[in-house]
Amino acid sequence: MSADVPTEQTHACCAPARGEERAAEGPVPVAEAAAAAPPHGGWREPAGGTFLMGTADGPYPEDGEGPVREVALSPFEIAATAVTNAEFAAFVEGTGYATDAERYGWSFVFAGFLPRRFPPTRGAAGAPWWRQVHSADWRHPEGPGSGLRGRRDHPVVHVSHDDALAYCRWAGTRLPTEAEWEYAARGGLSGRPYPWGDEREPGGEHRMNVWQGEFPERNTAADGYTGTCPVDAFPPNGYGLYNTTGNVWEWCADWFNPRYHRKGPWTDPTGPRYGQSRVLKGGSHMCHESYCFRYRTSARMGNSPDSSSGNTGFRVAR
Repeated sequence: MSADVPTEQTHACCAPARGEERAAEGPVPVAEAAAAAPPHGGWREPAGGTFLMGTADGPYPEDGEGPVREVALSPFEIAATAVTNAEFAAFVEGTGYATDAERYGWSFVFAGFLPRRFPPTRGAAGAPWWRQVHSADWRHPEGPGSGLRGRRDHPVVHVSHDDALAYCRWAGTRLPTEAEWEYAARGGLSGRPYPWGDEREPGGEHRMNVWQGEFPERNTAADGYTGTCPVDAFPPNGYGLYNTTGNVWEWCADWFNPRYHRKGPWTDPTGPRYGQSRVLKGGSHMCHESYCFRYRTSARMGNSPDSSSGNTGFRVAR
């Protein structure tokens, strides 16, 4: 296989997989805990207990959102917001860490964010709106010439699962399990598709950052944003968490398997012991119901741990 050709994966439309090439060696982050300040929005501490996870009528059976099952969780803490560019910058400055996107030399960028005269690049298999852009990384979200001006409080993107784990080692935190993430994202509501209830835009009010208009040709930005938004934009859910649907996909600790949870365990589940993809939750600013109706609390997908794109980030737990 050519080292420059990304491979197709099930959910390339949402967040494409990098493929089978190998990255150059990069620096190892300093593995010291308590090196970071508290998360941008502080910590939230859901009480733990039981909740109903998943949904019985998910639009994509291959994702494995169902069956609905009662899951019991021990108390834990989770960040109110996704990790910001400013927070990730502090990590990099303190360790010299190079992300997977930097070591590979490229990442996936939405074609609509590229200049009209941008040189031709390869698209992801099955999702031509994703472009393989060299020198795209967390500092340069749209590739060469782009930067973080005005986006220090936006979620860091172009970070792989491996990058998220490196950040967690430095910060003395961890990634939430899928069950913890979904429990916290629901904000105390049971069986509702969104953190605030049943309607996507109750009373005509936008509650999250997703694609508005016709994908992928036209984004009206009716919710106020064409790309990412600040991590604390829009009202928080019942547990005080922001943007658990829309904005960016968020990595979880679990390996992805659409069938594993049919048999449990359902007490503090941590997912399969091994796999090829890690779980992502929450959807992103690129989700549209016409092709990716995954901006729901129960929605899930998987991607390879070294993959990165302009709509993928993470939040931390402990």
